[in-house]
Amino acid sequence: MSRADSARWQASRAADWPAVAWRVTNPLLPWLLPLALFAVWAVGAQHGWVSQQVLPPPAYVWETLRDLASSGDLWVNTFASLQRVLAGFAAGASLGLVLGGLMGLSRSARAYLLPTFNALVQIPVLGWLPFALLLFGIGEPLKYALIALAALVPVTLGTLQAFDQAPRNLLEVGRVYGFSRWQAIGQIVLPAAVPTLFTALRLGFTKAWLSLVVVELVASSEGLGYLIVYGRQLFQLDLVMAAVVVVGALGYAIDRLFDAAERRLSLWRPA
Repeated sequence: MSRADSARWQASRAADWPAVAWRVTNPLLPWLLPLALFAVWAVGAQHGWVSQQVLPPPAYVWETLRDLASSGDLWVNTFASLQRVLAGFAAGASLGLVLGGLMGLSRSARAYLLPTFNALVQIPVLGWLPFALLLFGIGEPLKYALIALAALVPVTLGTLQAFDQAPRNLLEVGRVYGFSRWQAIGQIVLPAAVPTLFTALRLGFTKAWLSLVVVELVASSEGLGYLIVYGRQLFQLDLVMAAVVVVGALGYAIDRLFDAAERRLSLWRPA
């Protein structure tokens, strides 16, 4: 590239910088697509593009949400779902951290466990449902077990990847300074693994949340998934949409909490 071409290229980049900066820093950009979809939904329902029995207007869904909140049904079912997903996710994520850390630290454990684990993870969570029904029955243990299984897989694989991505140059420096194995893990491996671990935890919670709704669709007498089934059985699609909105809002809020916790923990992570 000639000097003149290089100067023109740099000038064009400088001219485009304000537009690029606006696209990156404008906080309204992530809301453009949801607002556009909401506008299409509202206009389509108002003008009859889709039958209101199939897609109720947003006003109907809002009224249903208000009725559920005022009657207390929304809080009872939301609390039931949150209790299930938090208990199942805590169990699955804890086991996944231990299992992934064990395989990340021990080559023998990886050689014995990883091939079998990779074979079992190919089976979807719902594929275990008939066996889980026979083993746990149709009560709460069934839901906890399937939610924990859904969280276990991504957390285990993410933890293993986090240990594999430990900076080799820093580990060599640690050996030079006489770090013990546990000092190297605590001061080098774990701080460098924070982003990958939180990505695994967020993905594990997403899988657990999806499994919660599916399990409650199959077998439950309370919860947000139960509200969806109940609304479908009565053909009250405003109730179905209201429950779907709550599911999406809660999942997004908890994902933001994970993001905030990751940023907070990253403050002490060494550069």
